[in-house]
Amino acid sequence: MATPPNRTARLMDVRQKVWLTPNMIRVTCAADWITTLEPGIEGAHFKLFLPAPDQSADAFADQLENGPRPAVRTYTIRHIRPTSGEIDIDFVDHGDAGPASAWARRCVPGDVAGFAGPGPVKIKDFHAATYVLAADMSALPVAAATLEAMPRDATGTAWLEITTPEDRQDIDAPKGIDIHWLVHPDPAQPATQSVEKIAAMPDLGDSVQTCIAGESGMIRILRDEIVNRRGVPKAEAYISGYWKIGLIEDEHQQAKRAGTAG
Repeated sequence: MATPPNRTARLMDVRQKVWLTPNMIRVTCAADWITTLEPGIEGAHFKLFLPAPDQSADAFADQLENGPRPAVRTYTIRHIRPTSGEIDIDFVDHGDAGPASAWARRCVPGDVAGFAGPGPVKIKDFHAATYVLAADMSALPVAAATLEAMPRDATGTAWLEITTPEDRQDIDAPKGIDIHWLVHPDPAQPATQSVEKIAAMPDLGDSVQTCIAGESGMIRILRDEIVNRRGVPKAEAYISGYWKIGLIEDEHQQAKRAGTAG
């Protein structure tokens, strides 16, 4: 039985930070309560609560408990190691413009953050004959986690958009998944390559599952392609907008609730 998400923010410490690629930062966080989480929840989302610059750990812990609510962003569990009480979180390096990227850039071992969740894993049961994946840098953690969770005999195609050729990552994907890295150097401009590549794919067959996530404009077009034109049942099609050009996360979430974003 899956553990229900804990909606109370819990404190965790930064254990390590590395730049995986020029535009992706991995922060490893640790806490005793992480040992109680289930293994195999890579790809699940959670709410990351962020301290203000120069805020002490004690002051942040008090704020988590008593308010006001700190800055919050949604992120993905890239790896979990319950036995050592660690999770890895991958951040796109946007500079200091956003609170999450700024925190990831400045954090050092011993710093703190808050965690609430996790939500559900995006694909719980792999049973398709063909898999189709697409992601931009924001959704690369969920795509990579999904690829690594697949049966080793899985077959399909993944279209992964990155900012520079050096942003390619090592992913332990099944040998039958063809991974295509597409360079999209300006995230402020709509991404079109995944849309074009998927639209040009031949018939996908009768047994298909998808994991597609990224900027909402791309997602809206791909949802129409996959569900409406290709006829993949909605239950088999994880397709989600993670952000929208020109909007911060709170604005994007409001637009999603209003049905005006992917």
